[in-house]
Parts: sequence; structure tokens; C-alpha cells
Amino acid sequence: MLATLIPLFDETVTVRAYSLFAQKKNYLLTPSLLGTGMNDGAATVAGLDLIESMGIETLSTDKEVFVEINNISIFSDINAQCNAPHERLVLLADSTIKPEPMYINRLKELKKMRYKIAVRKLSADQFEAYHEVLLLMDYILLDQKKTDLDKAKNHLRKLYPSIRICAVNVDSQEDFDRLKNDGGYELYEGHFFRVPITKGLKEVAPLKSNYIELLNLVNDSDFDLTKAADVIGRDTALVISLLQMVNRMSVNSGITSIRHAAAMLGQKELKKWINTAVTKELCADKPNEITRLSLLRAKYAENLAPVFGMAGFASELFLMGLFSILDLILDQPMAEALKLVKVSKNIEDALVNQTGELAPVLEFIYQYEAASWQEVSRLMVLKQFDIAQTYDAYTRSLQWYRDLFGA
Repeated sequence: MLATLIPLFDETVTVRAYSLFAQKKNYLLTPSLLGTGMNDGAATVAGLDLIESMGIETLSTDKEVFVEINNISIFSDINAQCNAPHERLVLLADSTIKPEPMYINRLKELKKMRYKIAVRKLSADQFEAYHEVLLLMDYILLDQKKTDLDKAKNHLRKLYPSIRICAVNVDSQEDFDRLKNDGGYELYEGHFFRVPITKGLKEVAPLKSNYIELLNLVNDSDFDLTKAADVIGRDTALVISLLQMVNRMSVNSGITSIRHAAAMLGQKELKKWINTAVTKELCADKPNEITRLSLLRAKYAENLAPVFGMAGFASELFLMGLFSILDLILDQPMAEALKLVKVSKNIEDALVNQTGELAPVLEFIYQYEAASWQEVSRLMVLKQFDIAQTYDAYTRSLQWYRDLFGA
């Protein structure tokens, strides 16, 4: 299976929900399924097995998760597929679910079970035909690039005042600001929160300069562990994080100093912890999804190393994923941001020019994040690895992130 999580934000750019987009098969690797075989397994809701196996808290702590349903899976036994609290799941109906009695009756049954319901890909001129369906909806997702949002919003407010309207495909800060100022939207989905700076320079805040000093120190080929410990000691948040990490690794360790804690981790583990912990602190003034994005990319890239036949580059791939949002963290173009930190030529080529040995892994991750399953499938065919390897690498990244922050 292929699966990825796409965040939905409120107007403060705080994540309030995730959409779980999943595909069970790689149809480019198994072209025979493009016929009637495409319906194999259609009676189950793609993605629920991920929630069931990992727990909904791994995917989204105290937030709703939108999961796609179609005209076949809507009639499946959803209770048997996933034990997650019903009120945390939003069943997202696609265009195959028509305003017909059998679907309307099934939607009513699901509502009685306390599932929330959403619909997407409806245009304003379909609202009248879908009246009975819209009466049951908790959310409606409207594509701001394909829909007259003002017309749609006015119609929905008048006839369906309880529906929460979500604007999707919001891919620029300008679009987000305009929609937020217009008002009336519950959630926003799109790339607006991670649009990089492409020109101009912004002074790096003093606190961030301290963090960059620490990153440069530990990313030297043979850094001084005690010096790193002394720099950590300047920041309370990092000290607390370090002690928590050491305590998880060793019970009753009797830590006597920050240098002692650093020594207990050892040079290799201390380097990895600093890169993740410092990135988290660097993101403190950014939307919380930026931290998650950076760390998941880092771990996913590392997990993909053997899949791409690049096991020897695992540490470098981790750092590449971690710094893939450095331009967002420092509010500077990527080329300028990378001048402030010490990274290899491989990492710089991948992040700035999308070239070099590491670039294919980064491109794969970008496509995977966006649920561009056709392109992901094409890349898997070219690289000759299978869907199970990809899915396993991704799920292990989610588990690592959960364990890292005790989610």
C-alpha cells in the first residue's frame, strides 16, 4: 500500500486535521489490475489498516483524520476495519457516491455510528442535485482554483449552515491571506505554509545563530563532544531534551553533568540527536507542521537508503531531509541558507540544484508527500523496488516520529 498524510490548518496555521490518502496497488507494476482487477479489495477503506496497525495517535494526536471512501467501500464494515474512535474519523466521500437513496441511507447509518462525513469535488452547480447528501455533511472541501468560492460559500451558508467549509489547493501565502480575510472557512489545505523564500535576505535571529553554531560543530567530520555539550548547556530547552533522551536510553543513569549526558549518548548518537533537536528548536516560530515535515523527511530518506541501493549514504540522506526546509526555517533562499551550515556537496546539490546522487531520493519523497501516486509508481518501476518496501519505510518513519515526541 501507498499512504501519506496531508495537513489541514486553521486560520492561525495550526494543524487541526490530516487527510490520509492511500492507494493499495501499484498499477504500473501490476498492469493486469487496470481492468476489473482494480476493484480487488475495493470493499475495504484504503488507509484504515494503517490507522488500525499504528494507532490513530501516531498519525494525529487529538486531531481528526479524513479517510477516503468510494461507492464500494462505503458499504464495508468500517467498525471491523478500524477501532479508532468514530468521532476522530471523517469519512471523505468522492464523486462516485451519488445523491441516490442507497448512498443517502448508508450515509445516515454512518452518521448514527458517530462517524463524521465530508464531501469533495462538488461544484456549486451540483449543490441542488446533492441536496440530500449535503444535509448530512459535516465538512465540504472546495477547490479554490476550480470553484467560485464566494458563490459556493453564500449558497452553503444559506441552506446548510452547519457545514464546515474547507478551502483546498491553497498554494500561496497570498491566497491563504485573501481567503482568511474573506472569512467563513474552517480549514485550509495546500502548500501555502511551506512556500520557500526565493529572493532577498532576512537577518537570522540571535538564538537561531546559536543553534546554527551547534549544527556546524557536530557536522564536522570529528567534532569535540565536550565542546558540543558546553554549547548545549546554553539553552534550557536543549538541556531538558538531552536529559529526556538519555533517561529513555538508560534507567537510573545518575547523570552528573551535561558533559556526562553527552558522553552517555556517544558521538554518533549525540550528532543525530542534536540535528533533530536543534531543527525542532529552529522551527519554534514556524507552523508546527514544519517541524514534523522536516523530521519525517529526514527519517523517510534514511529509511529509503537501502531501497535505493544507497545504504552507505543513510546518514547523509537523513541530514538532507532534515535541511530540506532550511529556507523556511531561516527565511532565506536555500542557496543562502546552506551557506550558514556545513553540509556536503551531495546535500547542497540535491537541495539547491536537484542534482547529484541524493536528488532521486528527495524527488521521490516530494512526490510521495503529495500523494502523486502515478508518479510514485513510475519511479518505483524505474528504480525496481516494490510497494511494500516504500510503505514499510514510511510507516517506520511515522513510528520513529511518534516515539521521538511521545505522541
